[in-house]
Amino acid sequence: MVEFSMANAEVFIDENDEEPGEEIESAPPLNVGEEREINSNGLKKKLLKHGHGWETPEFGDQVTVHYVGILLDGTKSVSTREKDEPVTFKLGQEKVVAGLDCGIITMRKGETALFTLPSETGFGSTDSDAVSSNTVVQFEVELVSWIRVVDVCKDGGIIKKIMEKGELVGPPGDLDEVLVQYVVRLLDGVTVAKTPEHGVEFYVKDGHLCEALPKAIKTMRKGEKVNLIIQSQYAFVEGAMGSENGVPSIPPSSILSIDLELVSFKPVINVTGDLGVLKKILKEGEGTLTANEGAAVTIRYTAKLEDGTLLEKKGFDGEDALKFITDEEQVIAGLDQSVTTMKKGEHAIVTIKPDYGFGNTEVKRDLAMVPPCSTIIFEVEMLEFTKEKDPGEMNKHERIQVAQRKKEEGNLLFKNGKYQRAVKKYEKAVDCINEDEPFEDDDQRVVKSLRVSCWLNGAACCLKRNDFQEAIKQCSKVLEVESCNVKALYRRAQAFMETADLHLAELDIKKALEIDPQNREVKLIQKTLIQHQAESNKRDAKLYKTMFARLSNENSSAAKRLKVEDMEGKNEENAGEINMR
Repeated sequence: MVEFSMANAEVFIDENDEEPGEEIESAPPLNVGEEREINSNGLKKKLLKHGHGWETPEFGDQVTVHYVGILLDGTKSVSTREKDEPVTFKLGQEKVVAGLDCGIITMRKGETALFTLPSETGFGSTDSDAVSSNTVVQFEVELVSWIRVVDVCKDGGIIKKIMEKGELVGPPGDLDEVLVQYVVRLLDGVTVAKTPEHGVEFYVKDGHLCEALPKAIKTMRKGEKVNLIIQSQYAFVEGAMGSENGVPSIPPSSILSIDLELVSFKPVINVTGDLGVLKKILKEGEGTLTANEGAAVTIRYTAKLEDGTLLEKKGFDGEDALKFITDEEQVIAGLDQSVTTMKKGEHAIVTIKPDYGFGNTEVKRDLAMVPPCSTIIFEVEMLEFTKEKDPGEMNKHERIQVAQRKKEEGNLLFKNGKYQRAVKKYEKAVDCINEDEPFEDDDQRVVKSLRVSCWLNGAACCLKRNDFQEAIKQCSKVLEVESCNVKALYRRAQAFMETADLHLAELDIKKALEIDPQNREVKLIQKTLIQHQAESNKRDAKLYKTMFARLSNENSSAAKRLKVEDMEGKNEENAGEINMR
């Protein structure tokens, strides 16, 4: 194989340009002995021997081929077969002959094909000792192998050659913990850094060795082996710039070659989206199903402080595992939310910040106290779970029963001041009895009443949580099916007043009093509205007064300027008359 150089890192074809030589996607594969024109330039391909697999090289990849150039009269012009030495080059540079690269990108490893190049390509642009200008040439090509070449940063600073493909797992993300092995050399072959035999483990976001390493790792799959050619702007090596412990110093502006293997990685999931709860998967679970909200789960775990202090453990040494229902506040929020993302048999480390743990209070656990504002680290194994039944899996009678139960659970949560959880219960109740599937007449009346009740109660929760737009939305759903529902008009008016939509609030209050003139709550809110309107009118009057005063001052100033300018003009006229005399 030829030595890889940075010249090979040039970009040859713009990503937005059409790639000549690309086969028509709908065209069937060639059979042995079959010939077809494969691009608009007239390049023809005849399959002589099938290759392996389905992948083909791309422009920029490093290919190794045998080829024989043949004139139409059968004369051989050039050949690598004579010395049995295949050539290696980067596709896109047209190292062999113009136009041939467009054929090679259609080949599979081990494939042999005969390409016929039209006279305007081939050797057509320049004369050769063996071939005259504008001569049709054929090339018999065997694709021995190829190495995928990737420009990681699209600036030539990190060129990645894939020496051995990995599994269909990855690539890792910023939060993931990776295990890698590498050897770092200068271009003259001198080793400047290497990992221990077992490799080195680190989080991608924390970086390691040099800037190039995490950038390259985020393009790799588990088990993948690559060679990196790193330009100096990405090549600073931590702890290896001086000659210590037998490691040679790295001269400034050095270009590095790194042989790198991504041995494995542990995915880290940002459970809450704000880094408050991070789940690092130590062992993948079974299948694709995870526990959902409302699932009955069984887990075993240990809980520790960051300094390693053991707080509690469940499910070990003959002790019973922990069983609970998710989304019922039976465990701390961080553990609850993490468990709903886990598969059966999954083993993970869950790091929980105070906001999702025990907050700023001191709490006693089984084996130790949890100081205020502590981060808790759980090592959790999901033993089993039973998902809450989906509405689609229930019959109509079951759906109504579940909706009624969810509504009652929501009411209890509302009484206890847990408005956010109450809203979720009401939403689940409505999901069970949505309008996608019709109910019988008797059931339909029950279903309608349930929906209206859940929407109204949901609106009451939203008002308590100062989520006024959602309260308006919930009340509007009620009024779409019951236009004269006084509660919905009353609660929507409350929300409109909080959003300063006083005119809309007035309309809802007026309609509610037309329906129920003696309603005490509506009358009280009407008084409050009148006060708000009076205050709003005062603010508007003050604002307009200020605006008019400013305009008046501006007009007065303008009038004074005009008067002064007029006087100055008359003085100049008088002076002119005197001079004339």
